[in-house]
Amino acid sequence: MHNDEVLGHLLEIESEAAALVDNAQAEADRRVLEAEKQNRIAYEEHYHRKIRELESDLRQSKDHARQQYQKELDAYKEKINSVAVNMDQFSALMNRLVEEEE
Repeated sequence: MHNDEVLGHLLEIESEAAALVDNAQAEADRRVLEAEKQNRIAYEEHYHRKIRELESDLRQSKDHARQQYQKELDAYKEKINSVAVNMDQFSALMNRLVEEEE
C-alpha cells in the first residue's frame, strides 16, 4: 500500500467513525427527548391526580363543616326554643329593676 492509499483508508475510517458518533448523538438526543416527554406526561398525570384528590378532600371538609355547623345551629335553636319564658316573673323582675333605678 502506498502512503496515499493508507491516508485515504484512514480518512475513510475517520469519516465512518464521525458518522457513528453523529448517529449515536442523534440517538441519544432522541432518547433524551423521549424521556423528557414521558417524564412530562407522568408529572402531569400525577399533578392532575393530586389536584383531584385535594379538591375531593376540600369538598369533603366543607361538607363536614357545614354538617357540623348545621348540627350546632339546630342544637342551639332547640335549646333556645325549649327555654320557657314566664311572662309574670319577667314582668315582676323588670318592675323591680325599674323601681331600683328610680
